[in-house]
Amino acid sequence: MSGGSGGGGGGSGSSSSSSSAPGRFADYFVICGLDTETGLEPDELSGENFEQTPLRRTFKSKVLARYPENVEWNPFDQDAVGMLCMPKGLSFKTQTDAREPQFHSFIITREDGSRTFGFSLTFYEEVTSKQICSAMQTLYHMHNAEYDILHTTPTNDKDNCSTIEDCNGTSVSKLQRFNSYDISRDTLYVSKCICLITPMSFMKACRKVLEQLHRAVTSPQPPPLPLESFIYNLLYEVPLPPAGRSLKFSGVYGPVTCQRPSTNELPLFDFPIKEVVELLGVENMVQLFTCALLEFQILLYSQHYQRLMTVAETITALMFPFQWQHVYVPILPASLLHFLDAPVPYLMGLHSNGLDDRSKLELPQEANLCFVDIDNHYVELPEDLPQFPNKLEFIQEVSEVLMAFAIPPEGNLHCSESASKMKSLRTCDIVSDKRNGNIGSPINSYKLLKENETIARLQALVKRTGVSLEKLEVREETGSKKDLKMQCDEEEFRDYQLNIHVREVFANRFTQMFADYEVFVIQPSQDKESWFTNREQMQNFDKASFLSDQPEPYLPFLSRFLETQMFASFIDNKIMCHDDDDKDPILRVFDSRVDKIRLLNVRTPTLRTSMYQKCTTIDEAEKAIELRLAKIDHTAVHPHLLDMKIGQGKYEPGFFPKLQSDVLSTGPASNKWTKRNAPAQWRRKDRQKQHTEHLRLDNDQREKYIQEARNLGSTIRQPKLSNLSPSVIAQTNWKFVEGLLKECRNKTKRMLVEKMGREAVELGHGEVNITGVEENTLIASLCDLLERIWSHGLQVKQGKSALWSHLLHYQENRQRKPTSGSFSTSGILLDSERRKSDASPAMSPLRVSLIQDMRHIQNISEIKTDVGKARAWVRLSMEKKLLSRHLKHLLSDHELTKKLYKRYAFLRCDDEKEQFLYHLLSFNAVDYFCFTNVFTTILIPYHILIVPSKKLGGSMFTANPWICISGELGETGVLQIPRNTLEMTFECQNLGKLTTVQIGHDNSGLYAKWLVEYVMVRNEVTGHTYKFPCGRWLGKGMDDGSLERILVGELLTSHTEVDERQCRTPPLQQSPSMIRRFVTISPNNKPKLNTGQIQESIGEAVNGIVKHFHKPEKERGSLTLLLCGEGGLVSALEQVFQHGFKSPRLFKNVFIWDFLEKAQGYYEALDQNELVPEENWQTRARSFCRFVTAINNTPRNIGKDGKFQMLVCLGARDHLLHHWIALLADCSITAQMYEDIALIKDHTLVNSLIRVLQTLQEFNITLEASLVKGIDI
Repeated sequence: MSGGSGGGGGGSGSSSSSSSAPGRFADYFVICGLDTETGLEPDELSGENFEQTPLRRTFKSKVLARYPENVEWNPFDQDAVGMLCMPKGLSFKTQTDAREPQFHSFIITREDGSRTFGFSLTFYEEVTSKQICSAMQTLYHMHNAEYDILHTTPTNDKDNCSTIEDCNGTSVSKLQRFNSYDISRDTLYVSKCICLITPMSFMKACRKVLEQLHRAVTSPQPPPLPLESFIYNLLYEVPLPPAGRSLKFSGVYGPVTCQRPSTNELPLFDFPIKEVVELLGVENMVQLFTCALLEFQILLYSQHYQRLMTVAETITALMFPFQWQHVYVPILPASLLHFLDAPVPYLMGLHSNGLDDRSKLELPQEANLCFVDIDNHYVELPEDLPQFPNKLEFIQEVSEVLMAFAIPPEGNLHCSESASKMKSLRTCDIVSDKRNGNIGSPINSYKLLKENETIARLQALVKRTGVSLEKLEVREETGSKKDLKMQCDEEEFRDYQLNIHVREVFANRFTQMFADYEVFVIQPSQDKESWFTNREQMQNFDKASFLSDQPEPYLPFLSRFLETQMFASFIDNKIMCHDDDDKDPILRVFDSRVDKIRLLNVRTPTLRTSMYQKCTTIDEAEKAIELRLAKIDHTAVHPHLLDMKIGQGKYEPGFFPKLQSDVLSTGPASNKWTKRNAPAQWRRKDRQKQHTEHLRLDNDQREKYIQEARNLGSTIRQPKLSNLSPSVIAQTNWKFVEGLLKECRNKTKRMLVEKMGREAVELGHGEVNITGVEENTLIASLCDLLERIWSHGLQVKQGKSALWSHLLHYQENRQRKPTSGSFSTSGILLDSERRKSDASPAMSPLRVSLIQDMRHIQNISEIKTDVGKARAWVRLSMEKKLLSRHLKHLLSDHELTKKLYKRYAFLRCDDEKEQFLYHLLSFNAVDYFCFTNVFTTILIPYHILIVPSKKLGGSMFTANPWICISGELGETGVLQIPRNTLEMTFECQNLGKLTTVQIGHDNSGLYAKWLVEYVMVRNEVTGHTYKFPCGRWLGKGMDDGSLERILVGELLTSHTEVDERQCRTPPLQQSPSMIRRFVTISPNNKPKLNTGQIQESIGEAVNGIVKHFHKPEKERGSLTLLLCGEGGLVSALEQVFQHGFKSPRLFKNVFIWDFLEKAQGYYEALDQNELVPEENWQTRARSFCRFVTAINNTPRNIGKDGKFQMLVCLGARDHLLHHWIALLADCSITAQMYEDIALIKDHTLVNSLIRVLQTLQEFNITLEASLVKGIDI
């Protein structure tokens, strides 16, 4: 009963794995109820307390009888059936209570993942046993006595005040409330239940059968035949309809029909989707559907078991072709409540008693929980749930289908108000009402929801698309005429129709979205055996390429969906079945649909756009059902008299009899049975084939696969429903702990592989790159995992985020005792190792402090919720490479952990906890910017340090310096630096990754010359430190006469983890040559390079830019660095022009800019004398002159090298560089100013240089504002 692939999909194949199972409609008929032998046993496990009056308490129910005793293909699971038939145990009522029979269905998932379905009808019978009645009376006497003792004590006890007041208020109500059973006056009734266990989920048929059996017992006339005949017929003589066929058999009072889809239709699903829409409304339904697809924890809450089941089965069925892979318990028996602790994705249904509201529910974790209060039309969603692609159009399409069936898409708000009304409500009444011309009602019901914006948008859409309700009504008319020949009642047929319509619309979303999924499936290179064994390491789907093809708005949803277990299993299935014969039937149906779409879109224009494609398969799907129901393919043998002894089979009305087990224990001899009522095509072979329909492989392989799948996915799919001793609970929890650890290992590995990119791929791990969306997805799923770990085994839940509440406790403890030993160590300083070797001035390092990082998050006013704060804190810790270290500190407070967690909690399993922290350590190997890039609007303090050269004392400097810092998200504007201050901190909106610093001064005072070695800027929240090398003078008449310079920075890698881990990534941009920029007081003492080296550096610089543009947009680094940084395009071109440059006199420096100005003068003179060789040449020359003039006229005081840098950047932006090089190579000024060996004079070299620069033409280069300030070309 535990484990197995609890996948949803609504019984998508026959469920028994043994091929010897005959195709019978039902396996068992079961009766549960009060065992008069054992008497009243309180059911402590169902958690009801003894303050309840005895009639409200629950007592143990027993399986009283089952027929047959056992069948080998589906062994009877007494505990599970007992618990699920009557999940709350026995209940007692008196003649004053309502005693409507209640129907519900349930699912039992077996070890191998196959499922059995149960259908039960619970009704009330009079208690005839005197002992039971007097036992109840005694319980009442005891209860009342206790109550009086408790409530007549002196009233100084504050807690009791309120209850005392309200019971002293009216003594009459007191009597009514507590003396509600009097043996002499009242009749006692107890619940009993009859139940069918079947291999397939024919819910409607089973419900009819059970209701007719119950009617037979309660009606004054006896049934036409003894009940045994009908039950025998059902168990042994009614077959399962084969795929694509319909079947009719006899109930006690009337025929029962059921039909089963063929292998190329959507799988069998027999619950009314209509009811889900009426309970939740389409909008909520789609949101819940999205949560299920992304494998959030889902908790359904209702006082009706059948509603829980209907919603759960509907949501999992609509996922076609995907299947829910995790814990699936649509009805959670009261004794399994501890299971809500499960730190894994689950879909569970919880029974509400209808009295308590949602706030009374103590749920262990809510950070990523989707809570569905079915009876109150209300869905509580997890935070930051991505939108389902094309959600509005999708809701619109579903709504049109519903309105055609006269069902208001916003749900039927009234159905929640009185649950009892709902039961008696027959929707065909509503429908016929609409047909009588009351078209108004869907429109009136819209008025209720005017304020719901989605509905308002829908209305607008409805008006636009012109779906008029009149047109839709016509459909009803024709529908009803067709119904005349149907073999089932009209309501049932309409349910079938509506179901298939809605399911087709949902299925169509996936066939459109994944129409070309096969292209991205990575087929294993090795044989299946070894693929099995390495399953976890293998990537089975090329996610990055698939996502790069998708429309932008789909990405938040799709990138998370591709990470789910259900998607992985779907693709595994695809890999497992190459040929069509052994294909999983679900996959076969899906693939055939995808092929159709592909044929329609031969040029696939619509696949990659977000154009909405409506569903076109509805009609043919509906026709198939219609045909089956119009002409029944098979009619089962009629019930007949059995050879029972005389006098058997008699019983009194109102009581369900104990049946004659001798006639029901065995069926007819099987060969006789086969011959007697199986037409030719039902012979044995077909039946076997039918049972292997859903087998993925031959049986041994399948067993192995299931074993694999079980170990791979979440460890537990459905809890064991047997004895719930503490040891079983402990074992369950232990499985969870192991599962969490495994999940953590896989997540960290996947995130690393994603980040490490290329090198890792070459080493044979997974995929190439990671996009911003995908990084967010992975980090969000890491946050979910942490929340699940932190909420496992919590003693008391506080707030929605277990992790944040633990952090707050820690913070509080630390504030109370700040001097404790462990705290002083957590103030470790960063970068201490590097400081020893580096004697140059430096910033005082940041403290590593968990509390400080919490304060940063608490200061961000934009984050309102606990879950949000926890996520932000995780992101910040990831970016600072401190996640593992912080969590280690948090968990080192053992007292606190003990106080907050139960013994079995993951956080108290020491080895697992250590391994978990070790896995998280591996994140320190890569740079994340997951905090900086997400919280773009927050204020961040930046710390600046300016280091002037020690050689020529900067202390005499008299001018007023200023600085301006730019990053990917913005810039600071000019900040004045107080004179003689070299360090300052200021706050401004998040700048993102820093790119450039502009630094300059106003040239005032006697000594306005400043030699700056470098500038450091640190983000005080994330600790990222950037170094901007300068090494040049700022001052008129010094160096190139510049008063301001643009410096390009790079991120320094921190050395924090030296002690913990000998592994660091290289910095973003290496500085191989260090030619430019380091204290070179005159530009002439640079090392001379030969032409080969210069060409190489040009090649590398251009290559860097090309690579930059080939990366997806979200991953590109800083373009400024590639243009102006170390080894960038500017410095490479600088080398070209420096090569063979004549330097006339010893003391006068000549700069490249001087040469360019002369060339400009030369061209302008030519232009005036109109001595222009050719048109083409003229436009080039003019553009060159225009740019040089504009740069010279800029109000900024940038020096000659700064001007050269600006010219190169503008030339690159406007794709003019190669023209200018060609121009200058032919210029007579070049002949004067360059020696003969110069590169610029060598035609072959110049031509190859031009070819290299031409490759930049196809890119749209946008320059950072700081590079082109003051120039408007």
